[in-house]
Amino acid sequence: MNKNVVKIGLMGLGNIGVGTYLVLEKERETIKKNTGVDFEIVKVLEKYVDRVRPVNVPLNKFTQDPDEIFNDPEIDVVIELLGGLHPATDFMLRAMEHGKHVVTANKAAVAHSYELLRETAEKNNVMFRYEASVGGAIPVLTALTNALQANRFEGVYGILNGTTNYILTQMTDFDMSYEEALQLAKDKGFAEPDPTADVEGHDAANKLSILISLCFGERVRPAGIPTKGITKVTKEDILEAAKSGYKIKLVASAQMVDGKLEYSVKPTKLPFSHPLASVSNELNAVYVQASEAGELMFYGRGAGPLPTGSAVMGDVIEIGKAIKKNAAYDLVVAGGKRE
Repeated sequence: MNKNVVKIGLMGLGNIGVGTYLVLEKERETIKKNTGVDFEIVKVLEKYVDRVRPVNVPLNKFTQDPDEIFNDPEIDVVIELLGGLHPATDFMLRAMEHGKHVVTANKAAVAHSYELLRETAEKNNVMFRYEASVGGAIPVLTALTNALQANRFEGVYGILNGTTNYILTQMTDFDMSYEEALQLAKDKGFAEPDPTADVEGHDAANKLSILISLCFGERVRPAGIPTKGITKVTKEDILEAAKSGYKIKLVASAQMVDGKLEYSVKPTKLPFSHPLASVSNELNAVYVQASEAGELMFYGRGAGPLPTGSAVMGDVIEIGKAIKKNAAYDLVVAGGKRE
């Protein structure tokens, strides 16, 4: 069935949900012109309907019953932006079981239930896309699974968390203490009121788990990744590193060493000359060593409503283009292979 209109059920209208809605609202005509497909959000699952938001959503689009999305035969794609493990994971699985393609930005759910989500998508002949789960607007997962398919990956190294990178940048460039830099990050909205998941490295470990699955075809759960955050990094550590020509960054890394995969998330001294050393403030970057393409770095905004919404819609558009061509099942699996 050739479809020129793709209907979407959006789960969650928090910051990223609003960003996704705004991206589609602002660029809908451009997307339609470029693809020949019109994308429409027809249902929004949201508990707090009356919350003031920078987007106008008609009240008749809201629902507090997820079954209204799962059971609607006209909805082609479900976007999950609730965050957390549950009920987000359960909702994605149910959507797939109802024949819906699924797009998410939820790195925790993807990292913790990667095989189950993949297998459920495959079983139900639907697509599962999660570009926005690693690096926000940076299209690194698409590059790894498409343009770089002909390569063996020898190493992947990332600055994957904007909060910690902002804090370390303030400590390095402005001689702040960790506590001062964290407070500034909170004041500017770059850190959550409870920043534990970021500053202890758990967020970066979730994202590294996904990168390992795609680059090396191995399944390493976030809990299995040796992880150390930045809370013990001091001004003295920063100054001592600088004297020797290094910057301290929270680096998530995985590399093949003598045929064995090694991985970690930890504060790391990088020479000033290393491409990742120049990545400052809330920006993210992923540095890849590939067998044939060589060294590459993907750099940009790793968070934020509009950058992340852009990546979410990129996945939705690819699914819509496939639906239009009657080729909607091309599931990306571990190691960049397709089935």
